Amino acid sequence: MGIFRMPRNEWIKIDQGYLERINRRKHLLHHEQQFCIESNPSARFAIKELYEEIMTHQLSKRFPNMFSVKYGTFINHVTGCRYSLDARRLNDVYMLNSLAENVEEDFYFMCPDGEGEYRLQAYSSCFPQGLHSATKMGLSVREIHQPVPGYESRLGNGVDKHFRRMEPGGFFGRLNWSIQTDGDELFRPLAKNTGDPNNSGTLAHTALQRERIDFATTYLRCEHHTLTCLPKSKTVMFCVRSYLTPIKQIREEGNGPALADACDSMPEKFGVYKRRPVWGDQLCEWLREDR
Repeated sequence: MGIFRMPRNEWIKIDQGYLERINRRKHLLHHEQQFCIESNPSARFAIKELYEEIMTHQLSKRFPNMFSVKYGTFINHVTGCRYSLDARRLNDVYMLNSLAENVEEDFYFMCPDGEGEYRLQAYSSCFPQGLHSATKMGLSVREIHQPVPGYESRLGNGVDKHFRRMEPGGFFGRLNWSIQTDGDELFRPLAKNTGDPNNSGTLAHTALQRERIDFATTYLRCEHHTLTCLPKSKTVMFCVRSYLTPIKQIREEGNGPALADACDSMPEKFGVYKRRPVWGDQLCEWLREDR
């Protein structure tokens, strides 16, 4: 699974370019809300719990120069916006929207259903990658990952056990990556960096045909995933922070051959899932060229 323990203070991060990306998130929340926010009533308590943790405790204490809390109001000094902290009187959409306007992590609420399964019951997600979250509402972890090659046979049981064993206060991370060949847009609910939804392993020779790619608009897209269990609701939070690095920068820094090796080492079906037949040969050859 590639899961590792991580300290609490690596959960929420503030990086250079924060304001630009937060403004992009606000634009998406206004114009694409159907992709960014949704909740079921069963997630109400968990949303309130996360909202209080992030807005009241995490941000103002860890980043006091950027955020503060005064008289029941959260103040973002970078954007100049204020938010109510009276979660008892706030609706779910307000709280999910407020989270998305202040941090860059996307949040997926995997709530226990009482029968040993954790199901997606709410999300606040502005930077999804090939995931129309609304179509996954109510699904279990295993059902959501059904298109991923090898998940059922190699990872499904282990992930289910990990979810059930998670204790409040623990933080676990993992990394995911893909190649994005069509620009630097982080909001990609429908456009995919992955393929082969039927997990057949045959699209390398059919639907996924090699395309000429422009290295100037090609990026390594990395996702830092964090799992943590909320102490009161016992909801497992699946948090995703997305980053883009220009492929030209990777080669200029001397890391091209290492990335090419990683691309080549993907098992065949997983390579198809990651759309390697589209970009693999030409990208790997270019990454290995002498600068």
